[in-house]
Parts: sequence; C-alpha cells; structure tokens
Amino acid sequence: MHSFQKITSDIVELNPFEKIGKDWMLVTAGNEEKVNTMTASWGAIGQMWGKNAVFIVIRQSRYTKEFIDKEGRFSLSFLNEKSRNLMKFLGAVSGRDVDKIKEAGVEIGYYDGVPIVDQANFILICRVMSTTLLKPEDFIDKNIDETWYRDKDYHTLYIAEVTDIIAR
Repeated sequence: MHSFQKITSDIVELNPFEKIGKDWMLVTAGNEEKVNTMTASWGAIGQMWGKNAVFIVIRQSRYTKEFIDKEGRFSLSFLNEKSRNLMKFLGAVSGRDVDKIKEAGVEIGYYDGVPIVDQANFILICRVMSTTLLKPEDFIDKNIDETWYRDKDYHTLYIAEVTDIIAR
C-alpha cells in the first residue's frame, strides 16, 4: 500500500473539467467486508451549504449506488493517464457479476473507514449530505431525457461534503 498525506483545499490545483470530464474518476464505496468501485465522468466540485462539496450522479442500476446508500460515505479517486484501460474496465463490468476489483488488480485501502483506490494520486473523501432522484418532469431541456435516458435508468444526484483530501 502506498502512503497518502492529508492536504488542505487551498493548495489543490485542479481543473474539474479535465479531472472529471476528461480524465475520469473512480467512485468507491463500501466497508472492509465488501466494496465496489465504478468509473465516472459526470460530476462537479464546489461549495454547498458552507462546505467544500462534490456533486456526483449515479444511475439507479449501478451496484456502487447500493454501497453509497448503505454507508453514506465514499471516495473519489483520480488516477493518471496510464490507468485509462483500468478505468475503462471498471466502468464496463459490474461488480455484481464478477469480482472486478480483483480482476483489474485494483488495491483497496481505507482512510477513516472509507475505501480508497491505492493506485490513485489524489483522493477526495466524501460524506453524503443530500440525494435527489433526477426525474424527466424536472428537465427544462427536454432533449436531456431523449438523449441520455432512453432506457429510463435515471441518476440520483448526490451532494457530498469533502471531509478530507489526500494525495501522494
């Protein structure tokens, strides 16, 4: 296992458009008995209710959602470009069907009881503050439903406090 150190948000230099939308992230949740991770490329980082926060969306069908809902905490792990194939695999295979963490060779560590991906360079530790199911009747732009939800597998929006930031 690698060693991480806690850092403060004022020294973080991060372009969320690049880190989330282009480079992707792993959303990891669970406990020491069972854990799952998934690749995500939708989300945001900012301020909410006076706290540093992340905004992520998870489809109803995703296995990782069950872990977030049960535990109320998760991590967002950011890896380097060399991990692109690993991230593709973790986004394409369900942990319900196979032990994808083991198959991918992902090493899971724990930070304050929250599972983290040991191969990451930068990790946000998060505590859920709010959940909202995204519904078609709430979309002002009706193309959203037609474009992104043809299968009607809607996302839950999680707003979570960033409780810790750790990095190598």
